[in-house]
Amino acid sequence: MPLSSSSEGRAAVEMYVLQVPGGHEKVARNLLEKLLGDLVRECFVPLYESMRRRDGAWKRETRLLFPGYVFVTTSDINRVAQHLRELPFYAKVIGGRDEAYVPLLPEEVAWLQALTNVDSHTVELSCGVIEGDEVKIWKGPLKGQEAKIKKIDRHKRLAFLEMHMFGRTKIVKVGLEIVSKR
Repeated sequence: MPLSSSSEGRAAVEMYVLQVPGGHEKVARNLLEKLLGDLVRECFVPLYESMRRRDGAWKRETRLLFPGYVFVTTSDINRVAQHLRELPFYAKVIGGRDEAYVPLLPEEVAWLQALTNVDSHTVELSCGVIEGDEVKIWKGPLKGQEAKIKKIDRHKRLAFLEMHMFGRTKIVKVGLEIVSKR
């Protein structure tokens, strides 16, 4: 969903990241949606699809893309931050050193929107091949993004991407099925 600003004096709708206790991301999202209502345009937890071996068979599952974080789009982050005190657990808006609350940079939002499904906020499983030393993705959100792949774990069917998010460089896992190596 594109973020917008208004020339009529209203604040721009921007994307912010909230830090919540690990393992409570989905509960936090549900509570925040009820608590914040119309104060936020969107409240979501980014996920990624991967394959996992269970009981001898490979099954598709979704996992957290950023464990410990919930994303919100809002035009009034100060009111959102005030409401965080009403949660039954600690939560805070990620901020910078000089400013109280720092929205995600446009390139960070663009990266997230390019890789994730718009409705489910999930990075779908990608498929590709390894030809010599090169990875070639032929299906999925990593198609055309091969240069961002820093490492591949073929046995766990994961790709590790290096990206700038939350003011620092992070390594992010996403699902990648390598169907052959030539």
